[in-house]
This record gives sequence, structure tokens and C-alpha cells, in this order.
Amino acid sequence: MSRESQTAQPAAPDRPELPGKLPDHLRAELIAFRRDLHMHPELGHQEFRTTAAIKARLEKAGLRPRVLKSGTGLICDVGTWDGVRPMLALRADIDALPIPDAKTHVPYRSTVPDRAHACGHDVHTAVVLGAGLVLAELDRKGELPRPVRLLFQPAEEVLPGGATEAIESGVLDGVGKIIALHCDPRVDAGRIGLRTGPITSACDRLEVTLEGPGGHTARPHLTTDLVTAAARLALDLPALLTKRMDARSGMSVTWGRIEAGHACNVIPMHAELSGTVRCLDLNSWHEAPDQIHAIIDEIASMHRAKSEITYVRGVPPVVNDPMVTELLREAMSARRGADSVEDTEQSLGGEDFSWYLEHVPGAMARLGVRTPGDTAKRDLHRGDFDVDEAAIGVGVEFFTAAALLDGRSSEGRRARPAGAGG
Repeated sequence: MSRESQTAQPAAPDRPELPGKLPDHLRAELIAFRRDLHMHPELGHQEFRTTAAIKARLEKAGLRPRVLKSGTGLICDVGTWDGVRPMLALRADIDALPIPDAKTHVPYRSTVPDRAHACGHDVHTAVVLGAGLVLAELDRKGELPRPVRLLFQPAEEVLPGGATEAIESGVLDGVGKIIALHCDPRVDAGRIGLRTGPITSACDRLEVTLEGPGGHTARPHLTTDLVTAAARLALDLPALLTKRMDARSGMSVTWGRIEAGHACNVIPMHAELSGTVRCLDLNSWHEAPDQIHAIIDEIASMHRAKSEITYVRGVPPVVNDPMVTELLREAMSARRGADSVEDTEQSLGGEDFSWYLEHVPGAMARLGVRTPGDTAKRDLHRGDFDVDEAAIGVGVEFFTAAALLDGRSSEGRRARPAGAGG
């Protein structure tokens, strides 16, 4: 759904235009690169083809990418780190989702059954790749004020996220700040959404197994009615949780799967529920497991069922650093004017970018991917998800501006790289 004719707005009149504009030939190449990834989606920890494609293009540009220890994902430094001045990292996630691609009207529809880039990671990857290629050209001309690290991270969709393994492998060594973006189908292409502080929620996975002796549906009083117990748990856990947690925490339990029984006249011996726990507040996120365990035990006991709980920690909220958020605001304003930046709200979506922010300051922006004037309602994690590909060029120039402005700032020189001693 390309809109290559979308034109950039002039830089703010009080600021000289930054270098690093995206040439037309590279814009077309990045759209083709994104479409290739879209046709060949790979799940988390399986992104071998994707990793190879990124690596090959970076090497063609004379860069030296390094594949992560996990075998997928990579990092690549543009410029040479001097061991003193911290780098800015540009992060992209590269994995797809296990859902079918429902689009039938585009030539780049997924060729892999039940796999789709329905969250825009192919766009994120094309943006960071493009920014790296543009910055590499600036570095060759001596116009890159500080080295920049490109980070292509695997397995964002796999809790607790590939970011944790990437961090353990040293991707933040020498990094002083990190930035990212995420496609937003509610924002027009040519614009970004920013928010200081929490911009996403915490997200955990919850699985509950209920067990009982089973029996005849004619005599539920002689056994444990697991279907009713599962139904009460599905309804009562979310309701009771809102009364036991601070209402401002935005705590939410939503079920994605409930299974129990095989015959209409048999009370089953086994029932399963699985869903997600989401929370807007970091402190409440830390309290959630104990509260949820207690409520489930109470409900199961009331129905004479035995419960087994699997609570999988996912990701904390992404909390945007004020100074890095302001850097992103200045970068977009420099490229397309101050009115190209809009305020955005905190969402209940989870993002493992949050793990990087436990180590270095950073911020995530929402990249507009909706074609201006399009009234169709599109959302992430749906098989019909698609983007206005003009957003790729916008993202590239946004990131290159952020790298140039950060490299020139005195704050960038004072930041301390992750892993530095002292």
C-alpha cells in the first residue's frame, strides 16, 4: 500500500536543514526490502533468512555486522566507537506472528502459511536498515558526529522477549541511549506520536489448570463441576482484581483460551484457561502475581477444584525518558515541522523494548502508517494489517535526524555507556 508520492515538509525555518535525507533510489530499495520480508515472515528465534538478508545488505555497504549468539538478530556499528563517547542505538525487532495473512489484493502477501508480519516489524527493520545505510554514507563524508549502533533484535513476540537475551550478549556495551519506533495504524503516515513516561503496559502470560473427579451432568452435587468453576474463574478473577489493586494501575486480565470437556452429559476432570495480564503501573505489576494467585486459589476452593497456576513474567512498561523523548521531538520537528508530532496515550500493549530501559535511557515513538484520508479501521495483530509505505522514508529520516542531533549535543557527551566501569 505504497504512497511514495508523499512529500516531506521543510525543516523548521529557525534551524538549518540536517543532512541525511533519503535518496529516491534507496527509498525504493527499502520498500522492496520490506516487501520481501513481508513475503517471508519468520517467528521468533527462527529469523535466519531475515538475519541473512539484513547482514548481506549491511556488508554490501562496507559495514561489519555481527550476528547475535542466539543465531538470529545482529548488531552493526556505523562509525568506530572510541571507548569513551557513548553511542546511540537504533533498535528494530525482526520477528513475525503465527497468524495467516488475510490480504489478497497485494503482490507481497505472505508466502508462508499461518505466518504474517502483522505487527509491522518488517517496517521497523527497513527503517533501521535504511537509517544505517544513510548514516554510513555520512560517516564516509566525515559528517557523522558520533558512532551509532544498529540493533536488529529477534523474538520480540516471545515472552519475556528477545531483548533479555540480546542484553545478556552485550548489545548495550558502549551504548548511552537507545531509541525505537513502532507502527501505529491510528496515526497518519508523515507523523509520529510521542509520550513522556509510560507509553506501553506490562504484559504477562497466565495459564490455569483446574482438576476434579468428574462425573455425570445429572449429579453435579456429587462431584466438582469444573465447567462452572472455569466459567466463574474467567468472570470473577478480572472483576475481583480490580477491587484489590489500585484502580489507577489499569490492571486487566483477558482470556484467550478456555477448554473443558468433550461430551454434553459428562462433567470433565480437567479444564484449562490461558490469557494475558496487563498493567499500566510498574509497582502494581510487581504485586500482580501474588494477588492473582490468591484470588484463583479462593475461587477454586469455593468450587472444590484443585488449581495449578503458571504465571509467566513478560515485560514491564516502556517508560520513555524525558530527555530522549525531547530528542525525538526535535528530530521529527527538524525533518517535517513541529506539527508532525502529536501526543499519544499509554496503551495496554506490551513491548520488550522496556528491558533496554532498565539499563540505559531511551524512548519509543509511534510511527504513523495510516494513509491520510483512509477511514478503514486497521489494527495490529490482525491478518489484514498493512501500512502506507511512505512511512518507511519518514522513519529513516526521523532516525537519522535523531542520531545527528544526539551526536552534536553536550548531553550525549556526558551520558555514560552501559557496561562502563566506575
